[in-house]
Amino acid sequence: MRTATISPTGVNRTFAPDEVIVSKTDLTGRLTYVNDVFLHIARYDEDEVIGQPHNLIRHPDMPRTVFKLLWEEIEAGRELFAYVKNLARDGAHYWVFAHVTPTRRNGRIVAYHSNRRSPHTSAVAAIAPVYAALLAEERRHGNPVEAMRAGAALLERTLAEHGMTYDEFVWSITKAVS
Repeated sequence: MRTATISPTGVNRTFAPDEVIVSKTDLTGRLTYVNDVFLHIARYDEDEVIGQPHNLIRHPDMPRTVFKLLWEEIEAGRELFAYVKNLARDGAHYWVFAHVTPTRRNGRIVAYHSNRRSPHTSAVAAIAPVYAALLAEERRHGNPVEAMRAGAALLERTLAEHGMTYDEFVWSITKAVS
């Protein structure tokens, strides 16, 4: 079951500020745990998602460049905060403010853990045009490797214009709405 078979409906689903979506994956990104909030918001049953790639909920509007950055950070043992637009099984989308961390045992990374909260609408409004520009740049290139390079280069230029790292950029958006 892949998101490629799910067509986005344009319906925006939200969840309460006190709810937290939790998931855990193995080192390859396959889901090993999801909480009830994940299942409710994404409209899946647990047996449909456990063992599936986490990108099962990847919305086609999300630039691959952001996920490339996310994987680089967590594989290097660092945490990452990001705004992410996800796709539910019924085609609705939902934005999250994600905190993704590596899980360690005896100093080695053995899995990944993500907590996601409901973002403020103004934070989504701030990040959405950045992501749209990255996605447009990626789509200008037929070759996936070239698309990823072009998206990464645009992200680097965008961050340089703001004089920030990705993490600083995300936190600047978050603090602006706090």
